[in-house]
Amino acid sequence: MGKKVLVISTSLRNNSNSSILSDEFAKGASESGNDVEVVTLKDKTIAFCKGCLACQKTSRCVIKDDSNEIVEKMRLSDVIAFATPVYYYEMSGQMKTLLDRSNPLFTSDYKFRDIYLLASCADNDESAVDGAKKGLQGWIDCFEKCTLKGVVLGTGSDDAGSVIKTTAVAKSYEMGKNV
Repeated sequence: MGKKVLVISTSLRNNSNSSILSDEFAKGASESGNDVEVVTLKDKTIAFCKGCLACQKTSRCVIKDDSNEIVEKMRLSDVIAFATPVYYYEMSGQMKTLLDRSNPLFTSDYKFRDIYLLASCADNDESAVDGAKKGLQGWIDCFEKCTLKGVVLGTGSDDAGSVIKTTAVAKSYEMGKNV
């Protein structure tokens, strides 16, 4: 039986490079017999965390927006892949906001064990993803049952769709096939 795989595409741009990576990861995971769902933050409303910590008692955020549904999908997934553009050497703001809003998971009986990062950036240097990777690792470190299983980076991808010219697309597909 396959795994339940959730791919979260955090870019707000049409035909974004990171969403191309997320689609390829999802395609590979699906072709390997997994139950795959792709969620995009493009048309979602996700407010900033208020830091009230009510979610630690209720396992649900008091803010009524799209994050509650996404966080529940995260809780029930075996595998989560986050796809993000890299802005100023860090994950997108909308990805960071979602990670902050996933605080109800901290006290829950979450299923996820394997986390993946799919990132694209205009910079040609692979170190450009270090900030995003460190930020995601900080979130992962709060969940002792999960680990960062893999990272795909599409460097030199500034124009929408330009990641197609890189090896990152094939790497993302292969990583998805092997979840």
